[in-house]
Amino acid sequence: MAWLLVIVAGLLETGFAVCLKLSHGFTRLWPTIAFCVFALGSFGLLTLSLRKLDVGPAYAVWTGIGAAGTAIYGMVFLGDLVSTLKIVSISLVIIGVIGLQLSGSAH
Repeated sequence: MAWLLVIVAGLLETGFAVCLKLSHGFTRLWPTIAFCVFALGSFGLLTLSLRKLDVGPAYAVWTGIGAAGTAIYGMVFLGDLVSTLKIVSISLVIIGVIGLQLSGSAH
């Protein structure tokens, strides 16, 4: 269950990163509100997961999901540059996240 919380928190991290961009420096109301909701949800779920998980693997998985998810979202929906190197790099992040998740132990 703790790893599920980390995964959902990582997806919410993608949400708050995208909303941060869409807020244009917190000058747009709805993306700013969405940023706050996603950020609070993400940090809250990560905090709950850390009751059972080691901080290193949990934090790395959380940031990896957020980074890969944000990069993929940007390429698919925001017109970010797509390149072979970027795809390979995102794939390596995802492989690392899976490896860290598998290596993490619950207390």
